Amino acid sequence: MSWHEIALGDAIHVKHGFAFKSQYFSDSGEFIVLTPGNFNEEGGFRLRPDKDRFYTGDIPEDYVLDEGDLIVAMTEQGPGLLGSSALIPEGGKYLHNQRLGLIQEIDNEALDKCFLYYLLNTRPVRGQISGSATGTKVRHTAPERIYRVKVTVPTDVDQQRRIASILSAYDDLIENNLRRIQLLEQAARLLYKEWFVRLRFPGYERVKVKDGVPEGWERKRLSELCTDIRESIDPKTLPPETAYIGLEHIPRRSITLSDWGTAAEIDSSKFKFTEGDILFGKIRPYFHKVGFTLVGGITSSDAIVIRPTDGLVYHYVLFLLSSDEFVALASKTVREGSKMPRADWKFLLNSEFNRPSKAVLALFNDSMKSIRTQLKSLALHNQQLIRARGLLLPRLINGKAVMREEQKIS
Repeated sequence: MSWHEIALGDAIHVKHGFAFKSQYFSDSGEFIVLTPGNFNEEGGFRLRPDKDRFYTGDIPEDYVLDEGDLIVAMTEQGPGLLGSSALIPEGGKYLHNQRLGLIQEIDNEALDKCFLYYLLNTRPVRGQISGSATGTKVRHTAPERIYRVKVTVPTDVDQQRRIASILSAYDDLIENNLRRIQLLEQAARLLYKEWFVRLRFPGYERVKVKDGVPEGWERKRLSELCTDIRESIDPKTLPPETAYIGLEHIPRRSITLSDWGTAAEIDSSKFKFTEGDILFGKIRPYFHKVGFTLVGGITSSDAIVIRPTDGLVYHYVLFLLSSDEFVALASKTVREGSKMPRADWKFLLNSEFNRPSKAVLALFNDSMKSIRTQLKSLALHNQQLIRARGLLLPRLINGKAVMREEQKIS
């Protein structure tokens, strides 16, 4: 396989985005205005249901992105985002904002677009983009600076496609696991709602209900169902690879906490949690950020570490805390006007909820245990795939291990 060096400006053109007017931003609509926040730090596209903004003003047709468009973050909106690239997953929905560059006019005899996507997310390329950026508080790059980035690529574009296909196979496996997680969680939530909100649990036809409490159930304070753990710890005293879960790692409306950083990245005291503990984002925009931990580690002080009082109520508490009803109650406890509106946890602990009968809880646990086991398995598998892809990316881009990885994936 032969390689040669090129400057990106010899093979691509980068188009500036449009300055969409903030007065037309909305919480709902047909089109989403993309920002650098829609990129993962390591590259790739992400939606942010709690932060994405829709646009209701007039939209220039040339700034509606198509499926498969390749975009690059030209502003460091968050640490590590500058130079990150992503492929648009769906056409006619996302808007090309001014802080993003759309990569066009790719010389197909010099670069394959999918290979370029992975190439842009390698450390050498990101390092060149970062090194040429300007700005003090917020750093920026520009098309002219991206054009000066030099890369070494396979001369044969078919070889580039082979490398891209190996890496995209990992991405496909990760995406498939995420879809399975979503379906499993959806099934679990529907069962919780049917049994404990609509009160259509097994045998409900033969049970009398008085004041919303079925016979054999009890009203209990939340503090009798779970406790909050406030074990503060200095990250410097922990192994550097210890998992750290901040609010940025907790997905919205998903109970599976499959993403985390490390203690090595943190320099202030945090709360300790053990495997299986439940984390609850206590700041108002993040009340829907609730999930169970797959490993032990530390978390942000903006999250509450919750431990159910016993195994019988574990899954019931997990879905209670992540339910729309609990989120609505938590929202009512917020003091209006505060800069960081937090839930009143003491009030919530004293609030009363139904504690189902032991028989109903046992049946619910039987159903949920297998689902939670599958969720954990899929999430940990994705962690392995992400690490493997991260290790492979620089090796494949440099032409190493291509044949071996093709055989492994096939």
